[in-house]
Amino acid sequence: MSTTTEDTIANRISRVLADRIIAGTLEPGAKLKQDRIAEEFGTSHVPVREAFRRLEAQGLAVSEARRGVRVATFSAAEVEEVARMRSVLEGLALRHAAPHLTSHILDQAEAVARAGDNAVDFNQQEEANRQFHRLLLAPCNMPRLLAEIDDLHMIGSRFMYIAERAGWTPRVDLDHHAILRHLRMGNVNDAVHALERHVLRLAEKPNRFPGKRLAVL
Repeated sequence: MSTTTEDTIANRISRVLADRIIAGTLEPGAKLKQDRIAEEFGTSHVPVREAFRRLEAQGLAVSEARRGVRVATFSAAEVEEVARMRSVLEGLALRHAAPHLTSHILDQAEAVARAGDNAVDFNQQEEANRQFHRLLLAPCNMPRLLAEIDDLHMIGSRFMYIAERAGWTPRVDLDHHAILRHLRMGNVNDAVHALERHVLRLAEKPNRFPGKRLAVL
């Protein structure tokens, strides 16, 4: 098997496992069994190990001596750290993206925001949320920055799933609409500040679970 093929399979495995972790199919602390995953994907252990490394880099898995690789858990302090990092990085990305945001992109983002408002479950809402952020930030043309934001957003999605799954209700995301309104008016600073505040709301979620170790983001 070529290196390129292994890399492609590793990407697919890491994406599938990340989706399962975010959706709660793989519970916090669950062991990721290399043999079983290799069999499921019809591959050797090499791309599975690479997929595990990628999940660790994204903060979704941890490797522990004598315990193997497991789904990560997070403390409230770690959740707050991720929210603050995302807030700063997304603000930076939006400042660089704003000059390149066309009416077409903003229309697309508005359609996605409305789809999130009309979601029937958490998964639909979160998928729309991730698309909204990606649409607005992608024109910054800073791939390393976007990759870091995407990893942090993935962690945030997992936390939000845990925090919301017991009592999720449909809601209109007023922050998204405010960000779009500022951008359409050319008020980039206001849009950036609205986005930063929006992301920081994630840091408020751990307060629902004081003193607990969270399977989050």
